[in-house]
Amino acid sequence: MNKTFLAAISAVGGALVAVVAGQAIASTDTYRQLNLFGDVFERVKNDYVREVKDGELVENAINGMLMSLDPHSSYLNPKNFSDMQVSTRGEYGGLGLEVTMEEGLVKVISPMDGTPAAKAGIKSGDLIATIDGMQIQGLTLSEAVDKMRGPVNSQIRLMVLRKGEKKPLEITLTRAIIRVESVRWRQEGDISYIRITTFNEQTEDGIERAVELTKAKIGNKLRGIVLDLRNNPGGLLDQAISVSDAFLDQGEIVSTRGRRAGDTQRYNARSGQMFSSVPVVVIINEGSASASEIVAGALQDQKRARVVGTRSFGKGSVQTVIPLSGGVDGALRLTTAKYYTPSGRSIQATGIDPDILVEQKAEDDSEADAKDRLSEANLPKHLNGQEGGRKPHVGPVVKPKPGEKFDDFQLTYAMRLLRGQEIVSNGAPARPR
Repeated sequence: MNKTFLAAISAVGGALVAVVAGQAIASTDTYRQLNLFGDVFERVKNDYVREVKDGELVENAINGMLMSLDPHSSYLNPKNFSDMQVSTRGEYGGLGLEVTMEEGLVKVISPMDGTPAAKAGIKSGDLIATIDGMQIQGLTLSEAVDKMRGPVNSQIRLMVLRKGEKKPLEITLTRAIIRVESVRWRQEGDISYIRITTFNEQTEDGIERAVELTKAKIGNKLRGIVLDLRNNPGGLLDQAISVSDAFLDQGEIVSTRGRRAGDTQRYNARSGQMFSSVPVVVIINEGSASASEIVAGALQDQKRARVVGTRSFGKGSVQTVIPLSGGVDGALRLTTAKYYTPSGRSIQATGIDPDILVEQKAEDDSEADAKDRLSEANLPKHLNGQEGGRKPHVGPVVKPKPGEKFDDFQLTYAMRLLRGQEIVSNGAPARPR
């Protein structure tokens, strides 16, 4: 066996030790497994049908190890690590998609507002089967994402599988600079409408601007605030905490709990909030994930807002990005903890259940579609959440009456709720007037 590789295996094995009674004792079984890996590595390197570079084999082995754990742990090579840092700053070149991997295909969690993906009509739940004619099957998620990014104004052709469509959809898009304006604001009469599309480094500043605009444009006439988190795939934890804190005066926002009791961290609201006496309605759907679920869960548990819409995605795990060799060798994106709402609910694989389930269409049936809806619970190898898993919605269910058409019924309902045009009592279904 290659001496250099043996030395590397020995170095790795030397790091994998158990500390017992203050002494580092190497695990015999660990060394045996590492020797097995070394044997396979050499066999592939020497006998595979084509020559394979050492770096390619090692990177794929690392990816295989991490992807077998859960859908969100992965290895970021130097380029992907750099791309991730760029995207959290809120600007990069690409299509504007938040994706995951499912059964070898890229699954869309949500398209970002105003991006090429959203303009082309790509929807949550779509499966991307090919990129420019190349099969996705066999690629890692990071490889697939890398192929979807590229020079601005260059074209890309995707073959999309969509539930309800008999034939695959071929969609051609033009890559653009994705400047993620994470917070958008507009006035709806006496209501302040705030939409957060993602949680990046610009989000806290965006919320502050929305507050300033609300005070300047509506002032004392403000009746309520709609916080729209639909199709928000999440992002930075500190930004989710800042947004929650803007609406809360005290109390816990979220806690993270790892494998050891000492790993628990709690994040609390600071004194002062932007509109202490103004009602808030939060809208979520199955595309609302991670940081957006933290905000919805915090405001719901603290009784600061009424949550409407459909059940959220259920991505309640914490990924820690660990640079390797200072980032020169990329980074490890590793699931290290789970999120819990102030009342102790696990978000993982269960999501946030709205106070009022509001469907967009009269024919929608949340309970019948539950097994087919986009959710963490439907991803292969997902981590389990709280005992009992996802449970049927308990509480009011609202949908348009047959024949009624709305551009956005969930938003219409939220506005009516704030204006006192909807009454929900005794758990009875509310109907629009």
